[in-house]
Amino acid sequence: MQEINSEASNVYDIHTSDDDVIERAIAILDKRIKRGDALCSPAQTRQYLRLQLAEEKAEVFCCLFLDNRNRVIEFKRMFHGTIDGASVYPREVVREAINQNSAAVIFAHNHPSGVAEPSHADEQITKRLKDALALIDIRVLDHIVVGDECVSFAERGLL
Repeated sequence: MQEINSEASNVYDIHTSDDDVIERAIAILDKRIKRGDALCSPAQTRQYLRLQLAEEKAEVFCCLFLDNRNRVIEFKRMFHGTIDGASVYPREVVREAINQNSAAVIFAHNHPSGVAEPSHADEQITKRLKDALALIDIRVLDHIVVGDECVSFAERGLL
């Protein structure tokens, strides 16, 4: 990536690749959504997750761990799968939520096909995770499926 002006880090020459632009966009969003920041809007959260996951070639299941004021503790890629699925283990999600001292969590995963419609398996694992986390008083705020668009379980009433 070649910058025209080192002080104007958002200006690139014509040789800047799409991957460089995406990498820079992710870096900007990482700065906006960092430890201690509150998530300002569902749109901002979807935008961040879409940039994080849209280019993945296989399914990746992630957790956005939040404190009791919905401030970000950490974004973590928890499980990596294949082109059409990822094994998700509630025990590991619970363990990480406790380690992060999380009060709430937002799940996210991608559909490499680009079709963001939640599957029956997506709904089942979300219920299992929600039930497991409820036992230790950790709220599940949403599960966002990333494809060509983003689909929110909360907005669809699936939580």
